[in-house]
Amino acid sequence: MSQIAIDPISLEITWNGLKSIADECFISIMRSAFSTNVKERHDHSTAIADAQGRLIVQAEMALPIHLASMRGLMTTLIERFGNDISPGDIFIANDPHVAGGTHLPDINLAMPVFDGERLIGFVANIIHHADVGGAAVGSMSGGLNEIYKEGLRIPIMRLFSKGVLDEDLLTLLLLNMRLPDERKGDLNAQIAACKLGVSRLEDIVREHGGDRITAVFSEIVARTEMRMRKAIQSLPDGVFAFTDYMDDDGAGTEDIKIVLRIEKTGDRILFDFEGTDPQVPGNFNMTLNITRSAVCFSLKALLDPNVPNNQGIFDAIEIRAPLGSFANCVAPAAVALRANSCQRIVDCVFGALAPQIPERVIAAANGANTSAVFTGIDPRTGQLYVYLETLGGGMGARATFDGKDGVQVNITNTSNLPVEAIELEYPLRVEEYALIEDTGGAGRYRGGLGIRRRIRPVGHTCEFNGVGERFRHKPWGLFGGSDGASGRFYLAADKGDQTMLAPKASCIVLKEDAVAVLETPGAGGYGAPTERSDAAIAEDLKSGKFSPAYVQANYPDFAGNV
Repeated sequence: MSQIAIDPISLEITWNGLKSIADECFISIMRSAFSTNVKERHDHSTAIADAQGRLIVQAEMALPIHLASMRGLMTTLIERFGNDISPGDIFIANDPHVAGGTHLPDINLAMPVFDGERLIGFVANIIHHADVGGAAVGSMSGGLNEIYKEGLRIPIMRLFSKGVLDEDLLTLLLLNMRLPDERKGDLNAQIAACKLGVSRLEDIVREHGGDRITAVFSEIVARTEMRMRKAIQSLPDGVFAFTDYMDDDGAGTEDIKIVLRIEKTGDRILFDFEGTDPQVPGNFNMTLNITRSAVCFSLKALLDPNVPNNQGIFDAIEIRAPLGSFANCVAPAAVALRANSCQRIVDCVFGALAPQIPERVIAAANGANTSAVFTGIDPRTGQLYVYLETLGGGMGARATFDGKDGVQVNITNTSNLPVEAIELEYPLRVEEYALIEDTGGAGRYRGGLGIRRRIRPVGHTCEFNGVGERFRHKPWGLFGGSDGASGRFYLAADKGDQTMLAPKASCIVLKEDAVAVLETPGAGGYGAPTERSDAAIAEDLKSGKFSPAYVQANYPDFAGNV
């Protein structure tokens, strides 16, 4: 606790003021970014950190997957620059191995805030850039087997020094990225958000004084840790374990095992990944920072979703992962598609704790961050385009409700890209965007449905790269619930032929006489199907989400008309 006494009302008012700064910076980026991935899908985050690099506030709409990435950046920045930090500096980084990031497309910026000559903290943000160079357009294709192929690696560097832009550094960055104008536009959005956040935080510092604000920072962290530990204490003591598998790494390694052992005593909890497979050649490996984000999200979601995102959560949780393992990789491991692996970490935490808190867990969700990248030369402009999107799927059923259909789950909360925006921005036509019939697992409560998109190039031939998970290992059901359906990619030609694609589909040539079909996984059911009410089954049929054949196969005792 801090030495300056902060009464609860003053703390709450100041805390909300800090959160409003982070939220305003988030909206600023959303409204000024160039790429559809940010202005439409909101694949970015904003935060405030203290002078020690501790995360204090994250924007309400920010992504959980960015939680530890921002912390890693700040810790590395302070270790690298120490006291050599001045007003007007803006630092930039993205590297997961030397700069605390989690994958290269997530470019971090941080700007210091001072009270006179005293460093008070930092305003920071992340944007997922649609391309940062490398061997594949979009920097996220499956099969890339070292980080050097995934894009430009940026260690902690000073983009601005005392308010002056390093033009040479910016030129170097943009020269190594596709669509440099779009990249510059997104970077400018980040820079503007940094300056906005610093201005707003300086206002609060002038009003309350630097000593009081730093005391508020410490109170926020301490109270968050106390609240998290209290939530942990509500779990029964014991040792709980679960094992799950990734389909493959796109580079020849299949059935990648993730082993989790949870030890809980009092208000202390350890997540131990001993026994997890070694890091793999393909780009699904996780740094310890990204594993930490997934674990913190999972525990918070299960025990107290309203715990704020800051350093206090990290301080309440211990994580152990062998160095060089899939959950704690080392350079030059490829990591671009680590979000899919994070989803499996979440499944492992939920699976391990399901017997202890069955009323809080959900069955396995779509368990993926199904991604699609379309790229080519826009016939309207003659310029290269890159359309990047990650698609939702089914959410797992729970003890009292069916799973939601067609949503992003767990560590990512990006929006979908509207069909109108896709067809306006890119030479592509979306011929179908629908829920997939029968993809939710049966149960007392059924799992959510996956999504189908059919996309055709217009006036040109393009390249398609897709990455899917839960295409082989289905999303599991809980307590007798059935598994959800797998996802799949395929090409459908106008003449009727279908060509199945690998779950990690790279450099697929797509002509105008065919569509790329993307189908995301559904989700698992909860409880025995025999326990589902006739009224709920009748509604399943009426909605058109489930066929008569599905009902006959999964609910043979249904008393209504099929």
